[in-house]
Amino acid sequence: MNKIEHIGIAVKDLEASNLVFKKLFGAPHYKLEEVASEGVKTSFFKVGPNKIELLEATREDSPIAKYIERKGEGIHHIAFEVEDIAKEIERLKGEGFIVLNETPKKGADNKLVAFLHPKSSNGVLVELCQEVK
Repeated sequence: MNKIEHIGIAVKDLEASNLVFKKLFGAPHYKLEEVASEGVKTSFFKVGPNKIELLEATREDSPIAKYIERKGEGIHHIAFEVEDIAKEIERLKGEGFIVLNETPKKGADNKLVAFLHPKSSNGVLVELCQEVK
């Protein structure tokens, strides 16, 4: 893994949350994107070299809607940048991690993504991200 790619935060209202985080960071979001396959709208902020992704559910059966229903708003995942997502999935499976999607899927911000089950990473949902080239 190269670095933390971003921290994902689940929110109920993306528009209202964009205003909160704009005040917090002193700058507006730089990107809005919908990932229809995951039922989510995203907003990205740049904070120095780091990124924060806000996630709002677009349908009641989406992972973000289910997360907010169970836990409320807050940190949803930590994403790590990887060079070769398929290779990293195999390495982590070999280390005993539970991979939620062994075949990477298209995520926001021009990334291929895969997730590790929080049960295998001390309660943290880990996202692996590879830039689509």
